[in-house]
Amino acid sequence: MTKQERAARTRDALIKSAAREFDEHGYALAKLSTISSGAGVSPGALHFHFENKAAIAAAVEGEASTALRRTCRIVYRHRSNALQNLADTSHALARLLREDVVARAGFRLSCSHGCRTDLNLRQEWQSCVLQRLAEAADEGLLATGIGSQQDLARTIVAATVGLEALCRDNPEWLSPGTVTGLWRTLLPMLTDPGTLAGLEPAGSPAATPRARVPVG
Repeated sequence: MTKQERAARTRDALIKSAAREFDEHGYALAKLSTISSGAGVSPGALHFHFENKAAIAAAVEGEASTALRRTCRIVYRHRSNALQNLADTSHALARLLREDVVARAGFRLSCSHGCRTDLNLRQEWQSCVLQRLAEAADEGLLATGIGSQQDLARTIVAATVGLEALCRDNPEWLSPGTVTGLWRTLLPMLTDPGTLAGLEPAGSPAATPRARVPVG
């Protein structure tokens, strides 16, 4: 193994260890000593890669943002229509947050008052939702007189991000059944009965493990 490969492996181990610490304790209470020991390296090795706690938190957010974007791209490649793809993407996002501690910690850090970076994962998700709603409008899928796409996006984001916040105390909030129930409620409000009959709140094959993002 080359020196560069060892450095990359150490950095990855530190990011995963930091994610576990941030996910469990939040930014303010996370300890660098716990992060370094969790990665199996010395405090000096941690500071070689990251100047301080803010720097390693930014790295966790960056990895989470990459995972979110990758998830959206993978599901989008299997799209049938925009509304189904929106439901599929939310299922894939929920699975990512259930299974990937780096993604989960990144979302938590993104709303932390003690840790502000240029990234905003929830804003990225809102942009994805807005894009799918605009496509749904272009495809003639949205119900007549439903209201502005901005208002719809805020409602969907509030509901889906709310599940992410609630799952910190009970993982069931991000279960496939809970996300399916959410779309059973939302889809009849978004489209007409004819279109609704062809939509699957539980997700189409695009939302199955084939679209899963590898986790650490």
